[in-house]
Amino acid sequence: MRLLLVEDDDHVAAALSAVLAKHGFAVVHARSGEEALQALLPAANAGKEPFAVVLLDLGLPDQDGFQVCGKIRKITTTPVIMVTARADVRSRIHGLNLGADDYVVKPYDTGELLARIHAVSRRKAGAEEPAAAEGAEDGRRLGRLTLELLTRRVSVDGGVVQLTRKEFDLLALLAQRPGVVFGREQIISEVWRTSWEGTGRTLEVHVASLRAKLGMPAVIETVRGVGYRLVVPAAHEGP
Repeated sequence: MRLLLVEDDDHVAAALSAVLAKHGFAVVHARSGEEALQALLPAANAGKEPFAVVLLDLGLPDQDGFQVCGKIRKITTTPVIMVTARADVRSRIHGLNLGADDYVVKPYDTGELLARIHAVSRRKAGAEEPAAAEGAEDGRRLGRLTLELLTRRVSVDGGVVQLTRKEFDLLALLAQRPGVVFGREQIISEVWRTSWEGTGRTLEVHVASLRAKLGMPAVIETVRGVGYRLVVPAAHEGP
């Protein structure tokens, strides 16, 4: 998977590139906004695998990262994750409104960053697949739990469970990669399409409701300080 890292600090870029390479990424490093934009042009990628994700630092030497994000959106739909020390909510909202797919605040946990990279790349791949994607008609079976993505139906041990729209969206997101931790901000961004901090309480309520409706309190595990992950419920082995 090719990844474009836009970072003017060579030491930071080298350390992060090494980690990404260990996880199977082919990293292209751009040190400025203009260099990043040139790297994303079709002519620069002829015959190459398209970039799966852009990791975009906001503090660039030639232009602000927000400007770069806006320009990226004019030339490609490649997912953009802003990686920055700007932690205020206004900056996050501004970045998402400009077309960023996610927003990660430094310092960050490398595992969470990797999870976010995979999440946005999956979302992009899913948007490009036909509606009848593999497993969509038959449903996604996860032990005792089955999700029918086209009809938005959920069942446990064959019994249908009535969920609200947001409850289904939340469950479907976590079910994309069982066992992988999804950050709270990422979940709020993808399910509620906002970065407003007050939505955090709404997320907690929806998680609690899902656990109760599914009758499996352990199906959604809380990872303290990070977010949530889906734990596949073991199938019944019979009487």
